[in-house]
Amino acid sequence: MGRYNQLSVSVLVMALGLTPWGAVVEAASAETAPADLVQTLGRIETAANAHDLEAVMGYYSEAFTSDTGFDHAQLRQTLDTLWQQYSTLTYEIELLSWEALGTGGYTIETLTRVNGVQVRPERRLSLSAEITSRQRLENGQIAFQEVLSETNRLVSGMAPPTLQVQLPTTLTTGQTFTFDTVVVEPLEGRSLMGVAVDEGVTAIDFFKPRPVVFDVLSAGGLYKLGTAADAPDQRWISAVIIREDGLVVETRRVQVTE
Repeated sequence: MGRYNQLSVSVLVMALGLTPWGAVVEAASAETAPADLVQTLGRIETAANAHDLEAVMGYYSEAFTSDTGFDHAQLRQTLDTLWQQYSTLTYEIELLSWEALGTGGYTIETLTRVNGVQVRPERRLSLSAEITSRQRLENGQIAFQEVLSETNRLVSGMAPPTLQVQLPTTLTTGQTFTFDTVVVEPLEGRSLMGVAVDEGVTAIDFFKPRPVVFDVLSAGGLYKLGTAADAPDQRWISAVIIREDGLVVETRRVQVTE
């Protein structure tokens, strides 16, 4: 199981999923969204489900940027690679709210759900992800995106462990926090190994591989104490749990604010 298989999902959902865009306006509900906005999101969803790279990227401005540093070219490269690895990925994009930003412009908040399977000679990997994000659309194209929350889950095996994860979604700079991951099923004599992984959420971090060392878990889970960064940041924090009958990787995004 490679690190890339799990964390590239974050970028993929980010691609389909308060910003300094003028005065703050109360967002309207999805039920009142203009027809052109609904149609645009529907076409993006259709293109994504068809894995039509040219069509999907046509809905992103050449000047596209994001809060994590991905630009148009990096987004295209990541989607292309991921779709080669996960040929069955399906997408559901739900509009949560919207605001008009003048002629042809919108700020929207969406929830994107992704599911798929990758079959390898040695194992079958099942992926599920949910990301809430805020985008700015200009003339039918996404110009900027900010991820608000994110959960990814990758499982494999006959009976992968069921996890209960306790982790704050937002931290203040320098704050001490706990990251507890409990395996719900009793051990019943089975061995359990795991590791907690803390990674940055930027284009540079995304493509940087990191080796991990697993610990034997005798207490039925991972119990870690951490300290948030000294400056505003975003982190991917993952629990990787391996049992003889399966494995699970659960990743969540944590926002560090002042």
